[in-house]
Amino acid sequence: MAETENARCELWRAVVTRWLGVGLAVVISVVTLVLAVTGRLTLYISPETVWFAAAAAAVTLILAVWSCTLPLGAEGEHDHDHAAPDAGTRRRRRMQTIAVVSGGVIASAVVLAGLVLPPASLSAQLALSRAGETPTLFAGADDVALGVADTTSFGVGDWSIAFANSTRPEKYDGAAVTLTGFVTPAEDGDVNLTRMVISHCVIDAQPASVPVSGGGLDGDYETGQWVEVTGTVRAGDDGTLSIESATVKRIDEPKDPYEY
Repeated sequence: MAETENARCELWRAVVTRWLGVGLAVVISVVTLVLAVTGRLTLYISPETVWFAAAAAAVTLILAVWSCTLPLGAEGEHDHDHAAPDAGTRRRRRMQTIAVVSGGVIASAVVLAGLVLPPASLSAQLALSRAGETPTLFAGADDVALGVADTTSFGVGDWSIAFANSTRPEKYDGAAVTLTGFVTPAEDGDVNLTRMVISHCVIDAQPASVPVSGGGLDGDYETGQWVEVTGTVRAGDDGTLSIESATVKRIDEPKDPYEY
């Protein structure tokens, strides 16, 4: 009877171990590949690293499927002791079982949440919560090349760097811009156009904002609303830069909402 119960416990432990090792690896790999194929993996990582993540997921999936050819419980065969376990061994195994079950529940919950919840971009609330931080992403951006760069290719992140660090703001005065981003309030009561900028993945995301005035943007659009702003860069008497908008158009969130 005791041997049957021990065998049942060993089988159950082997099943849980197989799920934690192979099962979760398969699920995560499949989710990663599906996101990559559907173009939604860029909601989590930089486009330049999508190929690496997809390749790693494919290799993991192949190895996980191959490991299923091993008999159930083979992972721990070298640790098996056919002698009857003493009280200390049984207590240690119970603690191990509790740890395995707890870890399995947490890991499974995370994976299932990734399957059930749809991918979503970083919110305007996150941008606002990080607005007071000093983002290392833009550190050391006082580059003289900004004064002569082709600003037609600038995004919100590029203009944010120029606005914050330019030593010759007059060089930008009169530059035409067409930018997309979401609306966030500014400290002085005006409105900012904001984008989240990531270097590698969403963990290092930092908000980039530029002040916008005119064109009906102030007061007509709620925080988080995506808009396309067409206007002109203006340099104030105090050397500060802002965008004087000519037209503002309400748009849907882009398929790829980030800048890099």
